[in-house]
Amino acid sequence: MESLINAVEEKMKSTIVNLENRFTNVRAGRANPSMLDGISVSYYGVDTPLKQLANISVPEARQLSIKPFDKSILGDIEKAIFEANLGVTPNNNGEVVFIVIPALNEERRRELVKQVKQIAEEAKIALRNIRQDANKDLENLELPLDDEKKGEDRVQDLISKYNKIIDDKLKDKENDLMTI
Repeated sequence: MESLINAVEEKMKSTIVNLENRFTNVRAGRANPSMLDGISVSYYGVDTPLKQLANISVPEARQLSIKPFDKSILGDIEKAIFEANLGVTPNNNGEVVFIVIPALNEERRRELVKQVKQIAEEAKIALRNIRQDANKDLENLELPLDDEKKGEDRVQDLISKYNKIIDDKLKDKENDLMTI
């Protein structure tokens, strides 16, 4: 039973890691190099992640600088960023692609808060599914009724603990999004 509880906790931890990763992709009006993580550029006919083709830095709070190792792909980088539909417009000066992150208005902030609430709810649903699977696994172990109940209680304690973590992370992200 102990190995089952440990496996359940590992799954819950990975749910939290996934939540954090998804939260970082929700833009809070500040430049963050991770917002370009999903972008691939066609480089000599091969789709290559942007971060393998250039140095990405944050020279100012609301600006990203992308300096490619090969200047001949500046246009391709610009095109890939534009097509990624991030809500930003890339510009280049012949050597570096700059992205200025526009300030968020109140309406957009509220949309982003809804989005992070949805992400948090999906994480809670994932936790509930993990609990359901764990309870089935406990039944299949054919333990004495007392031990099965103790196992279910421990799984429920884990659910409560990780739901609180999700709520805390959601609150932090909401505060981050709503601060100007």
